[in-house]
Amino acid sequence: MPTSSEIRAQARGILQGSWGRSAGHMLLLFIVLGVPLSLLNFIPVLGTIVSFLVSGAITYGLYNYYLDSVRGERPAFTSYFSGFNRFVDTFLLYLLMSIFIYLWTLLLIVPGIIAAIRYSQAYYILRDNPGISAMEAINRSKQMMIGHKWRFFVLGLSFIGWILLAIITFGIGLLWLYPYMLTSYACFYQDLKDRSASFS
Repeated sequence: MPTSSEIRAQARGILQGSWGRSAGHMLLLFIVLGVPLSLLNFIPVLGTIVSFLVSGAITYGLYNYYLDSVRGERPAFTSYFSGFNRFVDTFLLYLLMSIFIYLWTLLLIVPGIIAAIRYSQAYYILRDNPGISAMEAINRSKQMMIGHKWRFFVLGLSFIGWILLAIITFGIGLLWLYPYMLTSYACFYQDLKDRSASFS
């Protein structure tokens, strides 16, 4: 099993030579989507509703873009918006995950974190299996993460230092950190998928 440092090293290798492009795409994505959504939040209720409705599609697009990168492709900026082509599926996935994580969090914070990790691969699974339902993607993610939840948690923790540095730069560093993190998480999924295929 690759360690967190090995996964991050793989991600850096994938991003080598395209850090500037990735940061530029992230900045453009913030301008195109982040700014309008931030402005909408000044409108009571409406902003919250719109943000909730599009969060699934945006998350799917982010995961799709970096999974393509991990698989040796050079995704176009428009890949970030691929979730809107599957708006209903991605919205239902976001809705169900939000409900389940919220219900687990009512017990305690830790069960909520565990639930979020358990469902963490659902967007990738939905992308790789267009015909399945949102609930099926969640169930497959739960199955895939058996024995790997701690590894995923440690991978997330390994970025804390980088997150603090990004905060020091008033958030500018996030333009490079987000691609690094999302590429690493896509590498984690691809490794799990490859291992599952080899044992099937």
